[in-house]
Amino acid sequence: MIGLLWPLIRPLLHALDPERAHQASLAALELLPPRTPLASDSRLAVQAFGLDFPNPIGLAAGFDKDARAPDAMLALGFGFVEIGSVTPRPQPGNAKPRLFRLPADRAIINRMGFNNAGAEAALKRLERRRGRPGLIGVNVGANKDSSNRTADYVTGVRLFASHADFFVVNVSSPNTPGLRDLQAMAALDDLVARVIEARDAATAGGLHRRPVLLKIAPDLDLAGIDDVVSVALARGLDGLVVSNTTLGRPPSLKEAARSETGGLSGAPLLRRANWALAETYLRLEGAMPIVGVGGVASGADALSKIRAGATLIELYSALVFEGPKLVSEIGKFLAAAVSSEGATSLGPLVGRDAAAIAAAGPGA
Repeated sequence: MIGLLWPLIRPLLHALDPERAHQASLAALELLPPRTPLASDSRLAVQAFGLDFPNPIGLAAGFDKDARAPDAMLALGFGFVEIGSVTPRPQPGNAKPRLFRLPADRAIINRMGFNNAGAEAALKRLERRRGRPGLIGVNVGANKDSSNRTADYVTGVRLFASHADFFVVNVSSPNTPGLRDLQAMAALDDLVARVIEARDAATAGGLHRRPVLLKIAPDLDLAGIDDVVSVALARGLDGLVVSNTTLGRPPSLKEAARSETGGLSGAPLLRRANWALAETYLRLEGAMPIVGVGGVASGADALSKIRAGATLIELYSALVFEGPKLVSEIGKFLAAAVSSEGATSLGPLVGRDAAAIAAAGPGA
């Protein structure tokens, strides 16, 4: 229904300030009654991290930071939803304006700064949906003014251990000063060790084992990717999420807002994100699944992620321009791709083009 109305809804939303439009969308989604998630084509089912995903299409973190509407998004056809980033304490984020549309570029620039209502608020909402179908990941972050950011991530894992189906540790947002420094090898090794320890303690306490994934930036060089992969393998992470927004600005950008500071997402990110994904996939040699994020705006884009090495994919920015119908369109495209291969699942396509995509480089 929402998809059918999108041609009417989009001009109204785009007439609003981007952040007001986003909040209006969330408020409307919150009003929808809980619905059973749409059935997915069996050819799209994926097993990863010990979880059964009905399809590989996920909602990326950033859309629903406070777990306000995960069931509404699952009902649109997403195979899973990632809420957050959630920090232990509420924080307002950076000064406004901090969110910018680039329509001609099909892109978004944001410098939100982990604005969220805090862990307690999200926890209460997830508690209310306990028992409903659908996989929910929790993206955990650190408070901007924290004196011990590693402890913030540990706190997030402990608090959500009985509510998250999986965790994503976000050390790659460009909008919290110093956060990306946690991707350096020594700091990352300590952080991941502490987070895994917290997860294992929760498991020993009787909870199901929750997979822990790490979300990295597309702006890492090859040495940085090497470091991430080394830590991921040594510490037993369950997977990686590649990638977050980029600080880069491709010369193809047309809109005046391209000069705004913050992370760039949307269509212009696709090549760089796919390059980082492919390089990561080649280094992992099948040791763990990857969630591919960045620039997915069509079925062809989603397939390019899978062929670059993604087992699952996520999107967010494209919803601003294409609307909710995009989810089902991607699902149909991927199912057709499976059939054209004479396969029964997407598995044989994962990583098929990784070497070529890596060799082509990240672009400008």
